[in-house]
Amino acid sequence: MDNVRLRPLLLDDWRAVHGWAKLPESSQFQGWGPNTEAETQSFVREASALWHSKPQTSFPHAIVAGADVIGIADLHLRGAHQGEIGYGIHPDRWGRGAATAAARELLRQAFEEHYLHRVYGTCDPRNSASARVLLKIGMAYEGRMRETVRIRDGWRDSDLYAILEQEWRAR
Repeated sequence: MDNVRLRPLLLDDWRAVHGWAKLPESSQFQGWGPNTEAETQSFVREASALWHSKPQTSFPHAIVAGADVIGIADLHLRGAHQGEIGYGIHPDRWGRGAATAAARELLRQAFEEHYLHRVYGTCDPRNSASARVLLKIGMAYEGRMRETVRIRDGWRDSDLYAILEQEWRAR
């Protein structure tokens, strides 16, 4: 996907985020949603405020294509040397490279700006599209964690993927 960039998530982005957070397919593998307007507003309010927290350990971004917010991507610092990434894209933009571009930029930030040693991401084992993104950005499959998130159809497992700083630099 051309011209995908990340910028800090802003409170004014809530309507764009709600455009996909309200859809059942967006939350199929998540512990949240489909969201009401109030839930999306609350999420975006809390997430955008993280840019002003001290110390800052979470970095929620809007994924922007052209002038449109098409998703969110976040980096969470997990201790001094690890981070976790996550992303969500409007279903209209699935399969066009936006999640991969956003996840690559999160890795760049993690290793070049936060000097992390290891970055990981998780996904529902049924979410093959998200697993492909994590593999495309160079992460290795590390295993399955059992029943980590409760979603609408019961407890779900999470597949764990990770990349080390030296592996990222060697790419």
